[in-house]
Amino acid sequence: MHSETRPTPTYAGLFRRLFAIFYDAFLLLAILFIVSAFANALNQGQAIQPGDTFYPLYVFSLFLLAYLYFAWFWIHGGQTLGMKTWRIRLVSENGYPVTWKTAAIRYLTAMLSWGLCCLGFLWALFDSKKRSWHDIISGTVLLDLREKNQG
Repeated sequence: MHSETRPTPTYAGLFRRLFAIFYDAFLLLAILFIVSAFANALNQGQAIQPGDTFYPLYVFSLFLLAYLYFAWFWIHGGQTLGMKTWRIRLVSENGYPVTWKTAAIRYLTAMLSWGLCCLGFLWALFDSKKRSWHDIISGTVLLDLREKNQG
């Protein structure tokens, strides 16, 4: 009987994922800047501030836009533009592409990873699959796509 062996995946480490986030932050900030400029134009050229009637809607729309940026790329190929640059891919723990639900869970729990002094990200230093808290909670892993002989 012939059994097929699957290669052991290589997981993306903390620094590769942080560099990818850094790239994505620049792209996302540019998008959010344009949206904010448009919102300010609709507000008679004034910045929308806490206490303004539309402030909750404004903040919600920025978070929603950020979610859509990440989720769209995670669902369609598993890579944001920053992840493509750093050659890492997000997949579910069973190797399948993530769903909208999984992307939402990962996005929301990533805020906890950031908000608690980045402890959720630092967890990747100790996890055997280099998962952060939001990876563990959402059932995802980040794969390192570099050739193994390149280091």
